[in-house]
Amino acid sequence: MKKLLLFAVAAALPAAALAADGIDTGDTALVLVSAGLVMLMTPGLAFFYGGLVRSKNVVHTMNLSIVVMGIAGVIWALVGYSLAFSPGGALDKVVGGLGWIGLRGVGAAPEPSLAATVPHSAFMLFQAMFAVITPALISGAIVERVRMKAYLLFVALWSLVVYAPVAHWVWAPGGWLRGLGVLDFAGGTVVHINAAAAALVGAILIGKRRGLRMPSVMPHNVPFAILGMGLLWFGWLGFNGGSALAANGLAGTGFVNTFFAPAAAALTWGLLELFLYGKMSGVGLASGAVAGMVAITPAAGFIPPISSLLMGGLAALASFGAVRLRPRLGLDDSLDVFAVHGVAATLGALLTGALASTAVNSAGADGSLALVGKQAVGVAVTLVYSGVVSFALYKLVALVTPLRADEQDEWTGLDQAEAGERGYISTDLESSAGAISPHHAPPVPAPQPAGTTA
Repeated sequence: MKKLLLFAVAAALPAAALAADGIDTGDTALVLVSAGLVMLMTPGLAFFYGGLVRSKNVVHTMNLSIVVMGIAGVIWALVGYSLAFSPGGALDKVVGGLGWIGLRGVGAAPEPSLAATVPHSAFMLFQAMFAVITPALISGAIVERVRMKAYLLFVALWSLVVYAPVAHWVWAPGGWLRGLGVLDFAGGTVVHINAAAAALVGAILIGKRRGLRMPSVMPHNVPFAILGMGLLWFGWLGFNGGSALAANGLAGTGFVNTFFAPAAAALTWGLLELFLYGKMSGVGLASGAVAGMVAITPAAGFIPPISSLLMGGLAALASFGAVRLRPRLGLDDSLDVFAVHGVAATLGALLTGALASTAVNSAGADGSLALVGKQAVGVAVTLVYSGVVSFALYKLVALVTPLRADEQDEWTGLDQAEAGERGYISTDLESSAGAISPHHAPPVPAPQPAGTTA
């Protein structure tokens, strides 16, 4: 009996120590798995973007996403995380301090002000994945003509002076937008609106792609785009669900909403194509799903699942219209980053203000006109700040190295010029004649005159 009692006491000691440390193994497992899911989103984005461009630019386009995992990841460890989440002293409402520079003090013990039941290092890693995919989104607006050197320098600077401060405003305990009551569960404002503003400015400054008969090109590999969407949707479950930072009912709601909103959006986009064109395209279904993922991001932990269906459907309608409006404006946002991410995220943020319920998340608020107003402030401030500072950064980078590839390199393709390799060895025809936006249901391409190239 005595031996049995001693055994029971010994077995209980690790659990008691664990409880004293404040770490919950279930919460930690959720956050770490979610970090892995979010990491998968950036390669998924590479496939999604890579499939939508011409075959002569597929490698370079995918590299623009993959390289961000390196540059943004390293910057996050060195100083980005500290600027985004550490206490900032007198400037705490605007930006974090340097207390966690080089991840100093970010270890196994929890940081109660951020995530009380998971290791500080786990929270930091989870947030790192957001810091990586956000600038990667920007590349979709400037593919097929941006130089790698310029892009790398821009991403490095943007991660420090745009992403980190906006993340602090919205998510850090002392951030001024968080103090105002702006709700952003998983990054509608911090990630999508922030990136979309920088993408729009970049597309305008760098200019239209050369040699296009129409504002956009036909996707060269629709299966790549669909695969990329699938990887994004899979990873997005962790993107939103993991933002609960605990293995609880709120995480369950985040996961559920992240399935239903994209499902409703994909269906809505597909039915619109079917009604308007008589065909339902794979790229259209994928684009609709992405619009739904974007829209539900700020709301995933604040609204009930039935509301996510409404949000997804409305997001598809809004982005579908924006994609069709963009060519009429003469803007070459190559892959409609603003039309999908900017428009759907703005709608999602505003609808969060209307549909939020404290029955879902007691730490949030109930939907009201006042909350919609606060959400609008968050959207507007982020659009203006990211847009203005991004403009300055593009101009600064252009003083150091050209933003845009040489004309001949654009004609022959950036795979060879910027990556020194090709995605496909066999000779293929580049498709640009008679093309429309990659998010449209494509008609049969018009015959192309002899000698025309893209």
